[in-house]
Amino acid sequence: MSSEQLKLVDEEALLKHPANRPAPRNSTDHGIPLLMVIGFMFLTFNSGMAVYRSNGDLGAIFFVAFSYVDLVSLFYCLRWYESTPPESTRREHLKMAVWLQTTMLTAAFSYKVAAIMPFPVQVLVWSMASTTVLGGFYAFFLHREGTKA
Repeated sequence: MSSEQLKLVDEEALLKHPANRPAPRNSTDHGIPLLMVIGFMFLTFNSGMAVYRSNGDLGAIFFVAFSYVDLVSLFYCLRWYESTPPESTRREHLKMAVWLQTTMLTAAFSYKVAAIMPFPVQVLVWSMASTTVLGGFYAFFLHREGTKA
């Protein structure tokens, strides 16, 4: 067999038996990883400190609260996405939710950064944010594995 034929056989075998499928979850395994708990405690503490240091600035409090809720829901959707079977239609809905949440975070942080920058840098910040959002949309919804860009 030539190397091209071997490569084709290997690709067909991978398609039939993908090695990267998530392992089935044990119905008794409801544990949350310790590192995740520590990360959420750190995020919660820092968000609380940011609200405390805002001195009653409602804009800053809203920004921190929005960012916190968006990040927590993003991590929840990502965890749910990873545990959903690849052939499920729910997976596409979760992918859309993940893209929307990352888009909202990108817009919120770009707004805060651009607010303190001079105009030319504001244009740069918003163009980078737009490129990131459009690139994410392309990667999530338009790009297919077998196509060449």
